[in-house]
Amino acid sequence: MAKKIYVGNMNYRTTEDQLRDLFAQYGTVSSANIIIDRETHRPKGFAFVEMEDDGAADAAISQLDGKEFDGRNLRVNEAIAKSRPVRSYRD
Repeated sequence: MAKKIYVGNMNYRTTEDQLRDLFAQYGTVSSANIIIDRETHRPKGFAFVEMEDDGAADAAISQLDGKEFDGRNLRVNEAIAKSRPVRSYRD
């Protein structure tokens, strides 16, 4: 199963291809998605990367957290699943 990684403090000019290449040094990257602001259509400075192998993902996290990339020190850690509120419906 793929492991999802949060990548923060990114340079706003970093592309998904650059991000994919950075993480591909550690293993196979399933996806790399830079989050874009809905109103301004500009990057928000963070992204999510999915890697196929948990071991490769752990290696990427430990090696890239705090590393300078594209002029910024990245913040890299395992993504935390966003919990959604439970809605109750009344008749």
